[in-house]
Amino acid sequence: MRVQATQGRSGSAHVVVLGNEKGGSGKSTTALHVAVALLKAGQRVATIDLDCRQQSFTRYIANRRAWAKRNNVTLELPTHRCIELGTTMQIADNESAELSQFLDAIGAVERNCDFIVIDTPGSDSYLMRLAHSMADTLVTPINDSFLDFDVLATVDAATYSVTGESHYATMVRDFRRKRRQLDGASTDWIVVRNRLSVLNSRNQARLAGGLKELSLRLGFRPIDGLAERSVYREFFPRGLTALDNLDEITLGTRPSLGHVTAREEVLALLRQLKLPLDERGRRRAANRAEWASQVDKPLELHDIVGF
Repeated sequence: MRVQATQGRSGSAHVVVLGNEKGGSGKSTTALHVAVALLKAGQRVATIDLDCRQQSFTRYIANRRAWAKRNNVTLELPTHRCIELGTTMQIADNESAELSQFLDAIGAVERNCDFIVIDTPGSDSYLMRLAHSMADTLVTPINDSFLDFDVLATVDAATYSVTGESHYATMVRDFRRKRRQLDGASTDWIVVRNRLSVLNSRNQARLAGGLKELSLRLGFRPIDGLAERSVYREFFPRGLTALDNLDEITLGTRPSLGHVTAREEVLALLRQLKLPLDERGRRRAANRAEWASQVDKPLELHDIVGF
């Protein structure tokens, strides 16, 4: 099957796609933090996992549901769907089955949700391309190294200046152009540097320079994301995020300075994404914050409205 840019969607949901052809860049971690932040801001959120084989996003959400039940705590959960991998010997039949699942998942939620957050596999696939073609916001996390930068561009070994675009960057550029031509919509592309070192280095400066140079050529926004912190790895088995209540009941351990710092950098990341929050969501968040204050359980993220 050949992927074409989508010709507009009948629903009103804003589609956020986490995409990168390289694994281990923090797509699933970022995806859940974005989804939870939106839920805490009063938005109606659906999530879709297109990584049919690994399913890290799906397991992250399942861990969150199980931890909430085990500890009798309230944790926000999105409406979630995971696309199952085609199992026939025919590639075309597999793609057709996966496409049908994906379109059914979109159709089931787009009219009743404000946001759809889609996590894609770390490889080039039919569904990965389809999701990129319909993204309103595309978030591409990369580790803070030239090994990950290679997904976007090649560089000169002596000067570290950009010498060409890589396959993934070319694909995204083409889909963005086709979508503008089809329905006049634009995709906000954001490249997020993850696993940042707390110490500045020459590598960081060179990488930042390369991203800035490439952003002018391709039209994406480079921003700083999540630092290299052990708390993010510890969150996964319990399905937690840096945005959840920082108390011993929720965390299952005493909160540390690392938890507080992680929350601050996640909030900074979310503000830079500039996702469009609707007024209905703002009112839902405000009403929930008012209710929470009356029962002495202040909403941790009421100030996220407007990020």
